[in-house]
Amino acid sequence: MKKPIVIGIAGGSGSGKTSVTRAIYEKFSNENILVLEQDYYYKDQRYIPFEERLTTNYDHPLAFDNDLFITHVKQLLNYEQIEKPVYDYSLHTRSSETILVLPKNVIILEGILILEDKRLRDLMDIKVFVDTDADIRIIRRILRDIKERGRTIDSVIEQYVSVVRPMHLQFIEPTKRYANLIIPEGGQNDVAIDLLVTKIQTIVDEMENL
Repeated sequence: MKKPIVIGIAGGSGSGKTSVTRAIYEKFSNENILVLEQDYYYKDQRYIPFEERLTTNYDHPLAFDNDLFITHVKQLLNYEQIEKPVYDYSLHTRSSETILVLPKNVIILEGILILEDKRLRDLMDIKVFVDTDADIRIIRRILRDIKERGRTIDSVIEQYVSVVRPMHLQFIEPTKRYANLIIPEGGQNDVAIDLLVTKIQTIVDEMENL
């Protein structure tokens, strides 16, 4: 019995993993591919006082509800639809809304800690780590957070130094060793992306011929 192909794409904040994911997604028909972002699966904190939610470390493995994430991946592997949760960052907890996701032949799992949990890795056919120098990542993060989230340079740098960087070194960087493919410089690496797309297409063609 055929099953969807699962690609995990990990990398630090600002590494370009979302650009890599988008580049792959655009190479395939929407009928054949879906993206499941790990940061939709932060834990539900509705029963925690709001003041405590403000201290949430979103770069730590314990911030994620991997049990639900894994359950949903397994359902998609069985060609079952899921209701993807939505996270409300203004309230620092899960929203009451969900997003209907229909099963597809290609599933991309994208997130900073996608490769950290062995249970998730075991569901993947291809594991990718997007490896970008720290100075590029912090510049991208500063530009993104100022433009999209209305934050100040000082607040972005303070968070990077106190949380993002130590979490990257402790939890994210070590997962590079699990990757089948390491892509330097993210979405700018057209050669690596083309090679990955070719490999995925080969597997999809083999599935369709079963």
